[in-house]
Amino acid sequence: MEVKKIKTLGELKKEGYQSKSIKDELRENLIEKIKNKETAFEGVHGYENTVIPELERAILSRHNINLLGLRGQAKTRLARLMLNLLDEYIPVVEGSEINDDPLNPISRFARELIAEKGDETPITWMHRSERFAEKLATPDVTVADLIGDVDPIKAANLKLSYADDRVIHYGMIPRANRCIFVINELPDLQARIQVALFNILQEGDIQIRGFKLRLPLDVQFIFTANPEDYTNRGSIVTPLKDRIGSQILTHYPSDIETARLITEQESKLVVSQKDTVMVPDLARDLLEQIVFEARESEYIDAKSGVSARLSITALENLLSTAERRALKAGDDKTMVRLSDFVGIIPSITGKVELVYEGEQEGAAMVAYNLIGEAVKSLFPEFFPKIEKLKKEDEDTPYDDIVSWFFNQQEGFEILDDLRDKEYKALLDSVSPLDDLLAMHQPNLDREDSYFIKEFVLWALVEFKQLSKYRFTEGIQFKDPYGSYISGI
Repeated sequence: MEVKKIKTLGELKKEGYQSKSIKDELRENLIEKIKNKETAFEGVHGYENTVIPELERAILSRHNINLLGLRGQAKTRLARLMLNLLDEYIPVVEGSEINDDPLNPISRFARELIAEKGDETPITWMHRSERFAEKLATPDVTVADLIGDVDPIKAANLKLSYADDRVIHYGMIPRANRCIFVINELPDLQARIQVALFNILQEGDIQIRGFKLRLPLDVQFIFTANPEDYTNRGSIVTPLKDRIGSQILTHYPSDIETARLITEQESKLVVSQKDTVMVPDLARDLLEQIVFEARESEYIDAKSGVSARLSITALENLLSTAERRALKAGDDKTMVRLSDFVGIIPSITGKVELVYEGEQEGAAMVAYNLIGEAVKSLFPEFFPKIEKLKKEDEDTPYDDIVSWFFNQQEGFEILDDLRDKEYKALLDSVSPLDDLLAMHQPNLDREDSYFIKEFVLWALVEFKQLSKYRFTEGIQFKDPYGSYISGI
């Protein structure tokens, strides 16, 4: 039926409309999606066999939900995607502050209006996009913000006594009746405010000042929390946890492929950047590996987490670094270089919490070292492993490259602002690199080969076969016994 054509309560009854709670809506629409083999949570990757089944079970159980996980684990996104499981439109008593159901009114306003007008009571239709309310829990949140308070101005304007419940100004939760209501970072909410949620979750009534109102609110609550918050800033009080039906643990992507999918989906890249800058597959893998290294780093606080936003902003910065270089050089097109990864350091330093040793090392140095660790981790996937110890006369595939650098009197420098033509000529001058690629990566695209060549040089530094010095204008590579200065 064309629901929006129905304008009165009488027409709604005539069509045989049946009221249902928001939890039943979510449940029934999820059942339909499961039967039709449709994806209920589109655009969320890596949770197919872990978080999403648990979330679907919670919805089928009609539970309020607590999503517990470190930052950047798509907790709020999951909550917002639940909107897609709501009916497209629901009827509301026109003028109701708390979205009263015409067939089951709960506010004094709606009940009096229906008693006065009967089947002529006007109704409006509320789209599911309007049925989402969100509040970030901060220490300054009050009971009045969430639940409500007496409004003296309303009392004065309507000439009402403070004993009249029409002087109440409803807070965010009553106004989210028949909606999904999300409280982010729940442990940050003061304990006395959390206590105010008990009755709403369990008994369905609310208490404002001297009024005890029996308002059976119909709200799907979703809470989000960071486990570290339990010790850092606050905790979820035990009776409140007891009233939350399901607690679901979120997690970071477990493999590079999933992480890449998320990064490419979420990064906000300008079309002209995509046209100007080509990004080799290895560069994308390396970017994700840096995040994996950060999560394992002894210098970074693992309890705080390393958000997926790190790789998203790092990709944006990486392309901007290459784009800026191309613009300065006058090149129409360019390819990401490994030396461009220095440009992602600002994306890393602001998104990791360092432990004491990391603070001593310095945020920029920790970020720079993560790039090297990522190179070291991925290198054995493309080339023979470099052993720490080898026999005295044993030959390795990298001897010719190391010998080439031994014979260099001047340092081999890759400047940040080299034009593409000069950059390629410089790497082509290291002829043993071509022999190595021909032996171990024979099917490599020629354009990608330059990133791989630089990748090999960085890896040889990490495995102590060469030395590298970062200076203001670029990077200098030397033989392992050359003048090596650690710094950025």
